[in-house]
This record gives sequence, C-alpha cells and structure tokens, in this order.
Amino acid sequence: MTNAQSQANDDEAKVGTYQLPDPLVGSDGRPVDAAAWPARRREILDLFADNVYGRTPTAAVGAAPTVLSTEPSPFAGATRSRVSISFAGPHGRTSMEVLLDLPDSVGPVPVFVGLNFRGNQHVDGDSRWPVGSLIGRGCGSATVYCGDLFPDRVDGRPDSVAALFEDQSAADSWGAIGCWAWGLSRVADYLLTLPQVDAGRLIVHGHSRLGKAGLWAAAQDEHFAMAVSNESGCGGASLARRNFGETVGLINDRFPHWFSGAYKRYNGAESELPVDQHMLLALVAPRPLAVASAVEDRWSDPRGEFLGAVHASPVYELLGVEGLAVRELPPVDQPVSSRVGYHIRSGGHDITNYDWQQFMHLADRHLG
Repeated sequence: MTNAQSQANDDEAKVGTYQLPDPLVGSDGRPVDAAAWPARRREILDLFADNVYGRTPTAAVGAAPTVLSTEPSPFAGATRSRVSISFAGPHGRTSMEVLLDLPDSVGPVPVFVGLNFRGNQHVDGDSRWPVGSLIGRGCGSATVYCGDLFPDRVDGRPDSVAALFEDQSAADSWGAIGCWAWGLSRVADYLLTLPQVDAGRLIVHGHSRLGKAGLWAAAQDEHFAMAVSNESGCGGASLARRNFGETVGLINDRFPHWFSGAYKRYNGAESELPVDQHMLLALVAPRPLAVASAVEDRWSDPRGEFLGAVHASPVYELLGVEGLAVRELPPVDQPVSSRVGYHIRSGGHDITNYDWQQFMHLADRHLG
C-alpha cells in the first residue's frame, strides 16, 4: 500500500452525508426543462472548464494528415494505416500518430477511438486492446499514444500540445487530461474525412486516467456518439463528494499536471465544488454511456462511479431516453445494458476482455 492509499478513506461508513449539485437546476436557481437544457449544458461545461480540467484553447490550429503506411492488418479481414497528423498553432508545431484498423467491409463502419498508455507499437500485444475482437464485430479501432499529446509527467507541458497555444500559466489553464481530450477530438476530425467511417458511430473510450480524458472529450465534442469509461475514478466517473478512495487532494498531490491549477482549490474541500462528476456524465446525454468498475479497485470507488451514473440519469430522462435502469448497485458480473450502462466485475484495476465484451454489446444495442 502506498502512503497516499494509506491516507485514503476505505470505509463506507465514513463517507458521511453530502449534497450533490443538481444538473437540472440552473445557476439562477430555476428548474431546467428540456428546452432550457442546452443553455444549462453550456453552463456546466464552463464550470468544469473553470474549476476542474481547464479551458480548451479555441485558437485555430492547422492539421495536416500524412498517411505513412497502408497494409493488411495483423487481424484478418482488415486494413491497417499509420497516419501522422501534424499541427501548427499560434506558438509552435507538433504531431501525433494514429494507428487505424478498419474492417474490409462494404459500407461505413463504427470506430472505437481511444488513447493508449505505452505507444502504438505495443497495441497488438496488449490484452487491454482487443483490435481483433473489434474487427470481428465489424468495428474499426483508432488509437494514439497519450504521450504524443502530453507526456505523462509533471514536467511534460513544454513537450505537449499546450505549447501550440498562448501562455498556459493561468490558474484555469488546461492540463494533461485536457490535452488528451483535445487529441481525441482531433482523431475524430480526421476519421470524419474517411468514407469508410460511419460519422454517426464514433465511440470514445478510455481506461483509468485515459477514461477521464475520454469523458471530458465526449462532454465537449458531440461528434462522439457514445462514451465508455472504464474505472476512471476521481476526476472521471466517481463522485468527488464521497471522499472515498482517491480524492481531489490526493490526485492533485500525486499528479499535479493532470488538471487545471484551479482544481487544487478544492483539495480537502470537495463540497465547495460547483460541480460533481455525475454532471460530467450528464453532459454525454442523450448519447449512450457505459460506466464500468471492478470490485477490488476501491481506489477508483466503484460505488461512487455507479452513483455518478445514477445521478446523471435524470438528464437522460428529461431528454426522453432511459438512463440507468437500476438504482441499487448490481451484483458482480451482472451487467446492466440500459442506455446508461453499468457493470462491476470481479478483479482489480484493469480493462479486460469481459469489460470489452460489455462495451461492444452496448454499442451494438444502442448504436445499431
């Protein structure tokens, strides 16, 4: 057990009482109906940008894709492309490389879009990345190494996409999660230019810290038709106010480069946040959403992730679709396949073939 983990609350009895901000009550105190939701949605986005992830720069960035190679995929019935996308911004240049596997099928296909931890060259041997299963389902896979966008280290900022833009020293400037989310949207921009890709079925996904980035990308970018969060924990799907497992203070102490500097104001003061993570999940509505936990991954607070999905559901229902179909934590390894889907599996912090089977099933069910 690390020192940080020894400081964390691991006792449900110590969670105590808390009051969540209501996504369906505006800053003026008035209830929000379906007609007012777009304005409330923008308000919530601004609150997350100002207090959690930082503001994504809006300055124009030139993007130039170059196909480096095209060849048969290692997985039968598909073609693999390596595509470098270079970016030119107000203050510099950088690039990322997309590894794209598309099935050789007739008609445009859905594509799962996500970042990887170790580099594109490791994807084929990584059990966390079942490209062959995706191809077998008639889906494509697009991935980028997260370090192309922001190296996951405290001093990674000068080598990140943040360097494309103006000075990022302000308290509300974006961190690694914001940069990773920005990169996911740039992958979507490229995929939308390809006739082989179904523009209405891009699915953004992520595990752990990259699950946080995937949710923030889906919240900002409605080109993503579905979002998948696997054990994204604090700053992802789990409720901050529960103070269970990893907390705002602990995550900012260990990973100060992930979030906005403004987020540090809430170290030990989660109740003062104007948002909580159920509101991030609500920003995906009415699009399908999958949230997954693992029994032994108490650091990510499985119950808090489940409750994030529960408390996002009223927004889905307001918009005329189902939310999460249950209100009690389901039994282990018994997934809930509603439009807001949830499962908690046996095992620890990982993304497994079982998780992927649930995500692919939900995509089949809700995106056709």
